[in-house]
Amino acid sequence: MERRDPDNSGSERDLLEQFLDFHRATLLQKAEGLTAEQLRQKLPTSDLSLAKLLKHLALVEDDWIQFRFLGHSEAEPWASAPWDDNPDWDFHSALDDDPDALRSLYKAACERTREAINGANLDDLAVRVGRDGEQWNLRWILIHLIEETARHNGHADLLREAIDGTVGE
Repeated sequence: MERRDPDNSGSERDLLEQFLDFHRATLLQKAEGLTAEQLRQKLPTSDLSLAKLLKHLALVEDDWIQFRFLGHSEAEPWASAPWDDNPDWDFHSALDDDPDALRSLYKAACERTREAINGANLDDLAVRVGRDGEQWNLRWILIHLIEETARHNGHADLLREAIDGTVGE
């Protein structure tokens, strides 16, 4: 996934998609070229690692788009995860995953999202309704994906710098 700055102007839809792609590519850039041991490395003040962030954000993409927005059943690896026993399974299991598999899982989830929203209207509502009866439109979901990915990119910046001194966007 090529990392490109979003355009300075454009339609709401184009800018939302460009900003999300920018932040997705930023995360992949932070995880690029690292070994399994490096991807598992954490800071003394946090339990987060780049491995955990990659798997968690793959789950976030699939949960919001495939499961909630489209109403599909959960696919693997999420469908068979022991969520009842381990609510943070995505974070915990990432430590056992191969680095290339983690990067591929995230890239595949991002691609599924791109395909799923192609042609959808920003005002389209999610098929699934929340516990309190709330329902989200695609615009809200995309903004949430941008927010969560960007927030975790802040964590990724700190983690990557601690691993090998690499700094920058």
